[in-house]
Amino acid sequence: MPSIYDFEAQSIEGKSVPLSRYQGHPILIVNTASACGFTPQFAGLEKLHETYGDRGLVVLGFPCNQFGSQDPGSNEEIATFCQRNYGVSFPMMSKIDVNGADAHPLYRWLTAEAPGLLGSKGIKWNFTKFLIGKDGSVIRRYAPQDAPEKLAKDIEVALA
Repeated sequence: MPSIYDFEAQSIEGKSVPLSRYQGHPILIVNTASACGFTPQFAGLEKLHETYGDRGLVVLGFPCNQFGSQDPGSNEEIATFCQRNYGVSFPMMSKIDVNGADAHPLYRWLTAEAPGLLGSKGIKWNFTKFLIGKDGSVIRRYAPQDAPEKLAKDIEVALA
């Protein structure tokens, strides 16, 4: 049975990032997009990173262009956009697919561990969020419209 720590991602700069590096920390994983109605959530995600990062929370952004082609840029363009417009300082990963045959293995695992509404496995839109506990298990899946600040109580519990 795989755990989150068995997966690896590529940083937005193209470096390998074994997720085992975050063992013992709660992790908030979000599929992001630069030209979406939910894009302003980057500010809220950055606020969570600033508020809880020193206590151990890790926020990981995974750009995805599968929903309305709302993140067509290169990894470099996405990184620049996030930094310039939202001051993003949490780790951003390389652009991935979250659904379909080319879905990143991490997202296949996340959606199996925490299905969506009515048991659906697929990610419905940008800014779907997954909160992972210190033990590596999925605590909860959040819908795109769930604002980052609404996750604060669950994050507090995960940090305890």
